[in-house]
Amino acid sequence: MTIRVVLADDQALLRSAFRVLVDSEPGMHVVGEASDGAEAVAVARATRADVVLMDIRMPGTDGLAATRMITADPDLADVHVVMLTTFEVDEYVVQSLRAGASGFLGKGAEPDELLNAIRIAAAGDALLSPAATKGLIASFLAQGGSWDGSGEPPGAHAERLAALTGREREVLVQVAGGLSNDEIAERLVVSPLTVKTHVNRAMAKLGARDRAQLVVIAYESGLVRPRVE
Repeated sequence: MTIRVVLADDQALLRSAFRVLVDSEPGMHVVGEASDGAEAVAVARATRADVVLMDIRMPGTDGLAATRMITADPDLADVHVVMLTTFEVDEYVVQSLRAGASGFLGKGAEPDELLNAIRIAAAGDALLSPAATKGLIASFLAQGGSWDGSGEPPGAHAERLAALTGREREVLVQVAGGLSNDEIAERLVVSPLTVKTHVNRAMAKLGARDRAQLVVIAYESGLVRPRVE
């Protein structure tokens, strides 16, 4: 199946470069472009895109707001957002993960990295490795950040974990620790398929779109605490 991609960036030249790259890759096709967040949402809806490459900062409706609009729309549940940024890790990137983005990528990434990011996001997986996502979130929380700007402490939503079984909670801790399914299976002495089942059930119960959001929730709820160096 062809992966349908939407490019959302206010720089036409950059969109053009991305289009050439994506369209040259077998199994991928750019189905639309947008110069701001509102347009990105409309194009994603019209084209039934699989992946939106979303610039995090655009005039008008920015990428973060657009991501929230996409992930809040049940009709766009199959649309996966990859945030593009020229900036270092900051609270906007973390908030984009919390809003439902599958991850983020620097605009200076190598072509193969960009194409691989599209494939990973289209498959419903986290763009970042669990270890990288953990480091990102731990760094932000260690600075006293909050996801929604409410200023609530990380443990304020611990009740969200009540729906998990003991084993699902245990697997979630390992996911937040940066382990792959195979590594978790070895540590817990179960099969990788069993781990995958627990991960999928935890995602369903916690309303997480992908593995990246599971890591966010693990830290946000206080189940896992960041280590402050």
